[in-house]
Amino acid sequence: MESQDAPDCPDAQPGFICASFNQDTTSLSMGIKTGYRLFSVTCADFLDCIHEGVECPDVYIVERLFSSSLVVVVSLSMPRRMNVYHFKKGTEICNYSYSNNILSVKLNRQRLVVCLEESIYIHNIKDMKLLKTLLNTPTNPSGLCALSVNHSNSYLAYPGSATIGEITIYDANSLSTLTLIQAHDSPLAALTFNTSGSKLASASEKGTVIRVFSVPEGDKLFEFRRGMKRYVSISSLSFSADGQFLCSSSNTETVHIFKLEQHSPREDEESPTWSTYMGKVFTAASTYLPSQVSDMMHQDRAFATVRLNTCGLKNICALAMIQKLPRLLVASSDGFLYIYNVDPQEGGECVLAQKHRLFEGSDDEEENEEEKTEEDAPQPSSQSYAATVALPSTPPSSTTLMGYSEEGGAQRGEVFPEHEFAESPVRLDDENEFPPVGLQE
Repeated sequence: MESQDAPDCPDAQPGFICASFNQDTTSLSMGIKTGYRLFSVTCADFLDCIHEGVECPDVYIVERLFSSSLVVVVSLSMPRRMNVYHFKKGTEICNYSYSNNILSVKLNRQRLVVCLEESIYIHNIKDMKLLKTLLNTPTNPSGLCALSVNHSNSYLAYPGSATIGEITIYDANSLSTLTLIQAHDSPLAALTFNTSGSKLASASEKGTVIRVFSVPEGDKLFEFRRGMKRYVSISSLSFSADGQFLCSSSNTETVHIFKLEQHSPREDEESPTWSTYMGKVFTAASTYLPSQVSDMMHQDRAFATVRLNTCGLKNICALAMIQKLPRLLVASSDGFLYIYNVDPQEGGECVLAQKHRLFEGSDDEEENEEEKTEEDAPQPSSQSYAATVALPSTPPSSTTLMGYSEEGGAQRGEVFPEHEFAESPVRLDDENEFPPVGLQE
C-alpha cells in the first residue's frame, strides 16, 4: 500500500462560525461574522446563495425549517435570545429570551426545541407558544440533542447522564418520556434520527464506536467501528433519506459511511466466501471470549470513506440524492462545501465531484488573494456552541421581556400585538403557505 501525504491542518476560515443542513438536506445554513447565509444544495455543479441575513452579526446558530422561509437565528452578541425570521419577507416573526445561553435549536413541522446547558424548552411551532420546560436536565455543555422530522412523530433525544452515554427518548408531542437507552460507557458526543424517526444513531466522546437503536423501543440494531488507534471528536452523524446509510465526520481527515444491512444466514450459505467462513469461526469463538472482545468481533467497518485534505477542523456531513445520484456533502470550517459521489453498491473511496467556496471567490487566485488580505482579520468570538456558555450575559434589548418563571423560563418578545400572535403567525397547516411559511394576515 502506497503511503499518502499527511493532510494539511489549516486554521478555520476567518468569519466562519457555524453551519447546518436543513431537515431534508436541500439547504445549507451558515453563520458568519456579518450574519448568516442560506444556500440551496439541490445541484452539484453550482452553489446558489438564496439569502444573506444581516439582522444581527456573529450568528452561531442558524436553522432553517425544511425549504420554508422560517429561519431561527442566535447571535453571540445576545446568546440568550432566539430570533425567528420570515427571511423572504424580511420580517421577524417573534423572539424569545431564556435564563441562560442557548446552545442548540432543533425544529420540525410540529415542534421547536431550544437546548440550554441544564434545561430544554419545547415550543409549538405553529404559534410559538411554550408547551413544556424540562428543568434540571443532566449537564449538557455542548447542547447535544436530536429531534425527529417525520410528520407522525416528534421524538426528542438528549443525554440522560453527564458521566455515561445514556440517552433519554422523549415524545415532544405527548410531552412524556418514552425510554432510556444505555448506549455507551462514555458521555455522548453525537445523536441523530433517521428520516422516519424509527432509528437513532449515537456516538460517545471516545468516538470509536457508533451504535444504532430502534425507536422508541431502544433495542440495539447495529454497531459500527470507525477506528481503534485513536480517540476522535465526532462532530456530526447523518442518515441517508432512505435510512440505508449513515455517515459520520470528526476532527480527523476521514469521513465514514456505514451501510445498515443485516446479513441473513441463507445469503451466506448461497454465496460462501472465505470471509463468510472466517466470520462463522469468529462468531463461534466469540462465545468463549470476554464480552469486550466479542463485541469487537461483531462490529462492522465503514462501507465507504472520504479522505479530506484537511484535519483538525469542525466538519458536518450529510447524505443526499442530488440530480438523481447519491452524494456525500461535507461543509467544513475551512470555508468550503465538498460534494462527493457515493457508490451505493461497491462503496470504497468516494470521488470528489465538486468543491464550492462558501465565501466570495472560487478560483485559486481569488483564494490566494483572500488569504493575503485576511491574515490580519479578527477571529470570530467563538467556533463552538459550548464556548458561548462562558460569555458574559448581555443587557436585554428594550423590545424583549427578559425573565424566568417556574412555568416556563422563557418570555415572548413584544414583536406582534397579543391578538395577532394568538392567531398563529406561522401557518404550517395551510398547504398553500408551506413552503414557504407565511405570516398571519
